[in-house]
Amino acid sequence: MKNMLTRNELDQLLKAMVQSAGGISDLLFVAGKPPQVEVHGALESPAFEWPEAVLTGERIESLARAILNNNSKLLRDLAEHGSCDCSYALENLCRFRVNIYRQNGSLAMVLRRLQSEIPSLDSLGLPPAFREIVQEKNGLVFVTGGSGNGKTTTLAALLHEINLTSKVHIVSLEDPIEFLHPQLKSTFSQRELGRDFFNFPDGLRAALRQAPKVILVGEIRDRETLEIALTAGETGHLVFSTLHTISASQTIQRILGMFTKDEEQQVRERLVGSLRYIVGQRLVPKKSGGRLLVTELMGSSLRTREAIELGETENRRLHDIIEAGGNGGWHSFEQSLFKAYEEDLITEETALLYCGNKPAMRQRLDVAKTRVHRSAKSAPAIPMMVVAAAAAPAPAAVAPPVATPAIRPEPHSSLLKGMLNGLI
Repeated sequence: MKNMLTRNELDQLLKAMVQSAGGISDLLFVAGKPPQVEVHGALESPAFEWPEAVLTGERIESLARAILNNNSKLLRDLAEHGSCDCSYALENLCRFRVNIYRQNGSLAMVLRRLQSEIPSLDSLGLPPAFREIVQEKNGLVFVTGGSGNGKTTTLAALLHEINLTSKVHIVSLEDPIEFLHPQLKSTFSQRELGRDFFNFPDGLRAALRQAPKVILVGEIRDRETLEIALTAGETGHLVFSTLHTISASQTIQRILGMFTKDEEQQVRERLVGSLRYIVGQRLVPKKSGGRLLVTELMGSSLRTREAIELGETENRRLHDIIEAGGNGGWHSFEQSLFKAYEEDLITEETALLYCGNKPAMRQRLDVAKTRVHRSAKSAPAIPMMVVAAAAAPAPAAVAPPVATPAIRPEPHSSLLKGMLNGLI
């Protein structure tokens, strides 16, 4: 193939792109565009020497083959399914999660930059209630949100907390492995799709025979995987996984949607017994630049179990139950966004754009602005010191003060005597 790149040339290109700016999350290679990087959610073209003004399909195929390195499974996935996933490492710099796919007759690639340092719950700014999640001993925990909103990072922080505090076996099924966890108090077995196992249902079945206490399933993609995850949660394992949903209510509906109508009630009953937490998250732009993680958190209570088992109605909505669960640390996206707005971290426009209920959010914002306006009007006036525009010049000489003779008061004895005589 013409213009075939060596791995060394590919590494030099990726290194130049990664070091072109701070806050880079993704590298994009699409025909008709120059190489691009995503910085805090916006695409930019880094300024460095490149043979062509824009990428060609042939050039991208050359880059892709250097990454694929003649891996037969990846080449087969690309040929049969139109895309494939793998990982790639820049030695002593960073690792990437790679998706190579076909678009408009040519190849394209997106490389998600993976963080080398394991995040902590504190470093992510997650509320204290998240520490209660890792205290669970069994059941299901779902971390939900759109692609690129940090679900894997939050899961890594939760597992890291377990790794710091518990002597248990943790088995992860990932596509690909993103964070390499050290062997601390826990024992980690990290397995990568395509290298260590070949599909999630079989990998999850095998995991149940590997004596784990905690299982991470990178993503619930089908009914079969979900059924095994439910069984694992019911049989004494704590199972973490992700779904591409945007709220707790939608998560329940997505799970139910994987089954037939006849099976729905049974699945609802199984969820009532095994579901522990649903975490939703979004990354939103901060006023000061960069992005802020906002979350929704729902645990398990009598009211949530009732809503899951019997279904939501106008008077029994999971969103309302979440907002009323503040004592347990539960919170909705709207509450998180409003808190960030009050702390001056995000703008009013951002709060409205990323909320799920715009009329309710608008009402909260209006009430907050009215409260601030009334507070400003009722504040007591502060005395002001009037300062002359220019001080008058001091006199050349000041006369010494004239001594005034002391005035001796007259004795009051005769006056007092007269008053006493009058009273007598």
